Amino acid sequence: MSKKELMFGNAAVARGFWEAGCTFASSYPGTPSTEVTEFAAETAEIYAEWAPNEKVALESAFGASLAGARSFAAMKHVGLNVAADPLFTMSYTGVNGGLAVVVADDPGMHSSQNEQDSRHYAMGAKLPMLEPADAAECRAYAMAALELSERFDAPVLFRLTTRVAHSRSPVETGERTEPPRRAYQKDPGKYVMMPANARGRHVAVEARTEALKAFAETTPLNRVVPGDRRIGVVAAGIAYQYAREALGDRAAYLKLGLVNPLPEKKIREFAASVDRLVIVEELDPVIETQIRAMGIPCEGKALFSRIGEYTARAIAAALLGETAETVAVPPVPGRPPVLCPGCPHRGVFYVLSKLKLFVSGDIGCYTLGALPPLGALDTTLCMGASVSGLHGWCKAAGDEAAKRSVAVIGDSTFIHSGITGLINIVYNGSPATVLILDNSITGMTGHQQNPCTGLTLKNAPAPAVDLTALCHAVGVRRVRTVDPFDLAAVETALREETAADEPSVIIVKRPCALLKPVVAQRKPPVTVERDACRRCRACMRIGCPAISFDREKGAVVDTTLCVGCGLCGQMCAFGAIRGGSGTRVI
Repeated sequence: MSKKELMFGNAAVARGFWEAGCTFASSYPGTPSTEVTEFAAETAEIYAEWAPNEKVALESAFGASLAGARSFAAMKHVGLNVAADPLFTMSYTGVNGGLAVVVADDPGMHSSQNEQDSRHYAMGAKLPMLEPADAAECRAYAMAALELSERFDAPVLFRLTTRVAHSRSPVETGERTEPPRRAYQKDPGKYVMMPANARGRHVAVEARTEALKAFAETTPLNRVVPGDRRIGVVAAGIAYQYAREALGDRAAYLKLGLVNPLPEKKIREFAASVDRLVIVEELDPVIETQIRAMGIPCEGKALFSRIGEYTARAIAAALLGETAETVAVPPVPGRPPVLCPGCPHRGVFYVLSKLKLFVSGDIGCYTLGALPPLGALDTTLCMGASVSGLHGWCKAAGDEAAKRSVAVIGDSTFIHSGITGLINIVYNGSPATVLILDNSITGMTGHQQNPCTGLTLKNAPAPAVDLTALCHAVGVRRVRTVDPFDLAAVETALREETAADEPSVIIVKRPCALLKPVVAQRKPPVTVERDACRRCRACMRIGCPAISFDREKGAVVDTTLCVGCGLCGQMCAFGAIRGGSGTRVI
């Protein structure tokens, strides 16, 4: 029996996979894709796991597909870069059970280091790509993705963007179907991609592409929405929603659900039926470029930006010359993101900044250590690049510069992509110092488990990676653990390890301040002795949002935010801040 409910976009994707009989999911968390796998994990029928990285996740989903199961792997756009190696070859091998690859792009870079457009991967790998525009389509397209995967013997890319993934709209749900699991048949010519076999499979890929082009012309995934023919809009995903809101019935629409390959005949017919053809798409002119290559006159990026998200207002202004009335509001003070009160990374970055070290940074909460007043990071590139980049820096800058340099990387990120970089440091002999910031969770994406935490995605007990043993195993002899709330110990460790003439690892270990057990055991807020406060502002140098400064009162602690970590007390030379972990001066 079907029912209608208001559903989160990512939840609707998971629901669609569940209804279509999916039984396996492997992913690495990455905003805005994370919740797809989390919602799938809430079902009994889908085995769902967090993998160490996206490449492993996709390869695992491929293995499940070979076994005949319907499966998916989900990741954010930069995660697809990590998984690109198996993705391109999977296009050649094809699948057995249906396989969907969910990729969530992030126009506007709400939580990402770039704005890449994953539609290029569909074209490059010659794979079908679906793109839903709301939660109802998220469910329907997820079901279609697994069906199309089996029909066309290919993994199907399923593109989301932040606004679709993280918005809610009505969804009519149905019951789960249980398609019979496909039997595996040994076929080296199809699945073993040595050159002789791959040549034949490339022929199959091109034949599949032609079949998909024919399918694109007739599938209801691509449909014409009637309206005023003076403007014809071609759009997909959230861009379609913006255009509909801006133009309403003052335009006709060719709404694309299958965005690769494009339906050339349908586009030609639609273009011939309108006076003005406009392509509305965020980020790159992927659709526009292909339509122009068909010889069809159209407008697109000459009207709209290649950068960031669109709005209905911007589309109305560009196409109709309409500008909405706005209400003047007083300027609002900026609120840049900051490390949370009690964050174990804060003290580490304070000491790094104090020692004026070159800091090769990585992806995670600790990227916020680049912001003032800490200002510790020199670079952040991608997952694991802190470790690999430090090696190159040390080799190019020389041993003396290496002794003024460190890498910082989180526990989950270290497992994702840092281990091989550390092996490279040992193998090629850099006197590099790597800090593993072990906060016992995958923090920035919302507290997901990882191989270091001892729990799986479904909170089942699992062996936890011993980071000390792992670092010793790859050849690092100098490995030590420090508490980031002990600033003196952190400074001592940094001075000693950076002075060493061999690779070293400092494991900075304390759980995230937002973990439930930590919150339950938090210490009382620190207090300020007014008579002792000299208004020197030293406590402000750690950038804790629980501390502010009043010209008359001096340091002021917000007791609703303070977790009693005591870092500020360690900053105070006059003993004015009491409580927490002590009043050592550093």
